[in-house]
Amino acid sequence: MQVYADNAATTKISKVALDAMMPCFETIYGNPSSLHSAGQEAKEALEAARAKVAQCLGCEPREIYFTSGGSEADNQAIISAARYGARKGKKHIISTAFEHHAVLHTLEKLEKEGFEVTLLDVHQGHNITAQQVKDAIREDTCLVTTMYANNEIGSVLPISQIGAVCKEAGIPFHTDAVQAVGHIEIDVQAQNIDMLSLSGHKFHGPKGVGALYVRRGFPLVNIIDGGAQERGKRAGTENLPAICGMAAALEDACAHLEENTVKVTAMRDRLIEGLKQIPHSALNGDEVNRLPGNVNFCFEGIEGESLLLLLDMKGVCASSGSACTSGSLDPSHVLLAIGRVHDVAHGSLRLSLCEYNTEEEVDHILQVVPEVVSYLRGMSPVWRDLQNGKREYIL
Repeated sequence: MQVYADNAATTKISKVALDAMMPCFETIYGNPSSLHSAGQEAKEALEAARAKVAQCLGCEPREIYFTSGGSEADNQAIISAARYGARKGKKHIISTAFEHHAVLHTLEKLEKEGFEVTLLDVHQGHNITAQQVKDAIREDTCLVTTMYANNEIGSVLPISQIGAVCKEAGIPFHTDAVQAVGHIEIDVQAQNIDMLSLSGHKFHGPKGVGALYVRRGFPLVNIIDGGAQERGKRAGTENLPAICGMAAALEDACAHLEENTVKVTAMRDRLIEGLKQIPHSALNGDEVNRLPGNVNFCFEGIEGESLLLLLDMKGVCASSGSACTSGSLDPSHVLLAIGRVHDVAHGSLRLSLCEYNTEEEVDHILQVVPEVVSYLRGMSPVWRDLQNGKREYIL
């Protein structure tokens, strides 16, 4: 049996998305910026896609800007808020210690330019609270940027409460919602979100396309220049096939959100309960406020790369953390941020499910993971020392 359980890294493109893309290759192939009929037909398709995305987020179509993905959207949102804040003498930014590197690396770049960044601690409950945000706000704070849900451990942050805190303080609030859009109900107006990033391939759309929601009136800064596309804020001919596919996939995901959540959450909970039976293991992430499909465990006494390779041989595609850092030999910064020590963080496993997964696939995972963990521990000198009492168990 072949089981794909790495949907947090990317998802299989849906037939709905493919069907929406095909006309853009075959008949609606004009440049949306062209004035002739072929171009205007493409423009209509582009704006129809924009309206679909806006509808799913609870905003106006003109507040949606299409990008190459979540990383570009994160960069543009954060840099825009930083530049706007600097003009008013405000150069302090609040974020969290377990953000995606698209956010953390952008903040590091801004620190070199004289900005000060506060990264909120996420030890307690593997999450943050709105009170932490409120306590960190200063007179010179120009932005709060937190992910909506963590890509590795699945913790869903208290976005509505954070949005309310930011609104009361008059501070722009951006959320990297790449893992949440299409999986959690979102209303940017009700949640007081000023900017939001999303990526199409996380909800069965194509790769290489995303969007940035920006509340009307916020001064967006260009990070790509060269043309007047996207109302002058993001140069480059729009990737119409990918945009139409993403919009269709998001519309479909939102239409089936409730039923998909029920199905995926049930499979997730069964996986969690089954893997908890493995001795000296620990669930990572907020146990209550958690993405429907995310299961992340640490297993003491093993190394994560070996675990992944052996699981792949047994037909299970999984990961140990973010796909964006899978080439790194360092333990996940997310697991270190929640307090896992290096030795334990190295033995992590992320299983991420979607509505395409089945109960039979969950059965297969629950069969092979304990087998592989036991096999690897049997070869591990660290595990032998733990059993002989030469080392103390951590988990």
